[in-house]
Amino acid sequence: MIKKTLCFLVCLIALATGLRAQTATNPAAPHLSLRDAIEVALKNNYNIKLSQNNSTIAGNNVTLGNAGFLPVVTGDAALNASRQQIQQTRNDRTVNNLRANNSNNSYGVNLNWTIFDGFNMFANYDMLKQMDKLGAIRLQDTIQTTVANVITTYYNLVAQNVQIQALKGAIAISRTQLRYANDKFAVGRISRLDVYTAQIALNTDTATLLSQIQTYKTTQVQLNQLLVRNLQTDFTVDSTLTVSNQLVLGDVIAKAQNQNPAILASKINKRLAEINLRQVRSTRYPVVGVTSGYTFTNSRTPAGFTLSQNAHGLAYGLTASINIFDGFNQWRRERNAKLQIDNAEISQKKTQQDIEAQISNFFIAYVSGLDLIKLSQSNVDLTKKNLEISLEKYRLGNITPLEIREAQRNYLNAQSVYSNALYQSKMAEVTLQQITNSINIR
Repeated sequence: MIKKTLCFLVCLIALATGLRAQTATNPAAPHLSLRDAIEVALKNNYNIKLSQNNSTIAGNNVTLGNAGFLPVVTGDAALNASRQQIQQTRNDRTVNNLRANNSNNSYGVNLNWTIFDGFNMFANYDMLKQMDKLGAIRLQDTIQTTVANVITTYYNLVAQNVQIQALKGAIAISRTQLRYANDKFAVGRISRLDVYTAQIALNTDTATLLSQIQTYKTTQVQLNQLLVRNLQTDFTVDSTLTVSNQLVLGDVIAKAQNQNPAILASKINKRLAEINLRQVRSTRYPVVGVTSGYTFTNSRTPAGFTLSQNAHGLAYGLTASINIFDGFNQWRRERNAKLQIDNAEISQKKTQQDIEAQISNFFIAYVSGLDLIKLSQSNVDLTKKNLEISLEKYRLGNITPLEIREAQRNYLNAQSVYSNALYQSKMAEVTLQQITNSINIR
């Protein structure tokens, strides 16, 4: 049993030594501030680039030609040829055999212009402008979402770093406890079992630290992915996390009604539904267009009365058509378009209610987080003092290893609650700012 116990102790010491070596951070890693991270994301993020291109496409589509105001001018050319074997029987019964190579070619410029289509072209132009606005809103929403993701991931690293520092402090205390245990064992005040217990506690704390560092590294990869750079890039973050206490529920709700991307998009969708009704109604009116062209033609018919003919000149005309009866489809389309307007209005009200509900929920989390921060911060101070007193009592032999371990566990739990409260409250704050399209980089 003694040999097995000694082997177990050696293994634990080796494990602790290896873990301490692995938890060493790179002091040369560059510091990454939150502002720098946001600037890199705005420059490199793929989602932002895609949204920028889509917004540019929507802007490029806002033209009179795309709406149908302008004429269409084409250059046309045609060439036709044939080779024929002709047998002619005349009145005097004589037969004439001919070989004829016929050709006909034409070329020119033609114009087609719809000058009236029941005001559909005006509705099309309004639709294109609304789509441009919708593209700009979606771009802004993508930017805000990306910035929010960067902020939340960054502050997640900050909160984890706070936890890492707390774990390192706990390990330092565990090492002190192990040193006290060795000193007591050397003078015969405690058994070797207490030394083993202190060593196991140190190894457990070191393993917890290693697990936390692994989580930290994983979150680093997530942030590097958002910044679109080498995923293995190492960096350090700020050591503190502050939460603003200036948010007011009424102001947030009022701001969201005018700035929230989802609400703004729902309003535009309603306008698009109204424009669609105008487009449908335009088919009740006649469509009037003009055509014109200047054409050159050249034809050769050796077997005809005219061997060749050349002509050129201007052609023009006026066209008009009106829908008289289409199987009641016009009535059906108008009725459906009106229902789409009703749906768009209902969707807008639903979106506004959903956003207000989100704001209320996150504001509750925000206020609760602020209260929890104050309470947990005080608890961290108390548990830290209790741990220091317990360590001194252990040195004097007034408490057991289990009691000091409990004091250490209370300190770590308090530190964990504090860092989680900071992070959750900050996430609620950032989300509220994202909902109102007003994220502040400070």
